[in-house]
Amino acid sequence: MAQPVLSWGRVFRYDHDVSHFARLDRVDLSDFGGARSTIFHGMGRSYGDVALNEGAGLCVATARDNVLAFDRETGVLRAQSGLTLAQLNAVAVPSGWITPVSPGTKFVTLGGAVANDVHGKNHHLVGSFGAHVRALCLRRADGETLTCSPDDSVDLFNATISGLGLTGYIEWVEVQLKKIGSSNLQIENYRYGHLDEFFEWSETSADWPYTAAWIDCFAPKSHTGEGIFTRARFADDGVLSVPASAKAKTFPFELPGFALNKHTISAFTWAYKRSWGSELIGLQDYQDFFYPLDSINDWNKLYGRKGFYQHQSILPINRAREGVMALLEAIRKSGQGSFLAVLKRHGEEHSPGLNTFPLDGVSLALDFPNRGEKTLRFLHQLDEIAVQHGGRMYPAKDATMTAETYQKTYPNWRELERLRDPNIMSSFWKRVTEQG
Repeated sequence: MAQPVLSWGRVFRYDHDVSHFARLDRVDLSDFGGARSTIFHGMGRSYGDVALNEGAGLCVATARDNVLAFDRETGVLRAQSGLTLAQLNAVAVPSGWITPVSPGTKFVTLGGAVANDVHGKNHHLVGSFGAHVRALCLRRADGETLTCSPDDSVDLFNATISGLGLTGYIEWVEVQLKKIGSSNLQIENYRYGHLDEFFEWSETSADWPYTAAWIDCFAPKSHTGEGIFTRARFADDGVLSVPASAKAKTFPFELPGFALNKHTISAFTWAYKRSWGSELIGLQDYQDFFYPLDSINDWNKLYGRKGFYQHQSILPINRAREGVMALLEAIRKSGQGSFLAVLKRHGEEHSPGLNTFPLDGVSLALDFPNRGEKTLRFLHQLDEIAVQHGGRMYPAKDATMTAETYQKTYPNWRELERLRDPNIMSSFWKRVTEQG
C-alpha cells in the first residue's frame, strides 16, 4: 500500500512503496530489481527531494545502527550506516572523541552524512565529512558487495561520498573521529555591522576550528550583511559527558502561512541581535553549540502547512563578497527575508567526493516560507545570481534547481550516473538529469 513521505521542508508529500530493513536481518536487495526503483531513507532531514522517490520504492534503513568496532586509542569507529551522529557521539564523547564534522542537526545517519558529504562550521580547516571516511561497505542490487576505500574500488568510493545514495546501499562506514579534551567549547560571539566585517572576522579567526555568522536579511542597505559572528574551539580539558539534556520541546501545531512575514522576521532579528547570546563569551556544551534547533521537535512546522524551502549556495572566494552582496540585495528587495540566515567561510576541500558541494569560498543558507509560484521564481533568481558568480547549490537542501543549473555546476554528474546502481533512483536525480 502506498504511504506518503514528506520532505523536511514539508513542500513535497509523495506516495511511496515503503519498506524497512530489520535491525538484525542481512541486507537483501533482491526485492529492488525490475521496473520499480528504490531510494534508501535515513532520518528524513533532507529539505528537498534527494531522499524521496515519488511513486516508487523507499527503504527506511535507520534500524541498522550497531557500532561494529571502536578503537578508543586511535578514534577509528566502524558502524552500520543507520547510526545517527547523536548515537555516535553518545558512544565516543565519554572516551574523548567526537564526530569530525557535524552539520546543523545530530539526527543524521552515517549513511546520510556520507551520501551528502555533509559539512560543518570547521570546513575551512578540515573539509567535509568524506575527508574523514577511511572505508565503507557498499551493496549493489546485482548481489555484489564491495569494500571501498582510497585504495580499493576507488571510483565507487569517490562516487559514493557525495553520491546522494545512488551507488548502492551503504552497509557500514569506518570514520576517523576527532580527539577532544572536553565536551564543552569555548565560544565567542561578536556583533558586527557590515558584510565587510564578516570577511575581516573570518580572516582574523582562521585558526579557530569553528566559525560561522548569523546575519540579518532585513538590515538597511548601509548595513548589508550585518549580524553576529561566532567562533569556537573545544576546551583543552574538562568534563567528557553527554548531558541528559532536557526533553526536546515539541512544536505542537502548524502556524498559519501568514505568521512568518517581513514584520515578524524583522521583530525576531531585532530581538536576537540584542539578546544576551549575541555577545556571549564562555563555555557551551557541544550539543547546544552544534545543534540548537534539535531542542525543538518538528520545528519545521513553524512554516505552516505549505512548508518552506531552504536555499544554500556557495561562492568561490574571489567572487564571494560581490556574490553575497548581490544575493542579499535581491532578498532585501523581494521582502522575502529569512530569520535563519547563516554565512560560513569554507576552505580547500579535502574530501574525495566526486560531487561534493563545498569549495574554497563562502556559503549562505536561507529559509523561505512557501508562497507558491512567487517563491519558486525568487529561488530561481537566487540560483542565477549564485551561478553568475561561479557558485552552486547544495543538493541536500535543494528542491527547485533546474537540470541545466545542476549539470552546469556539477560537471562530474555523468560519472555518478555511470556508477549509479540501476535499481536506485530519487526524485531529485530524475529532476536534475531529466529522467522520466
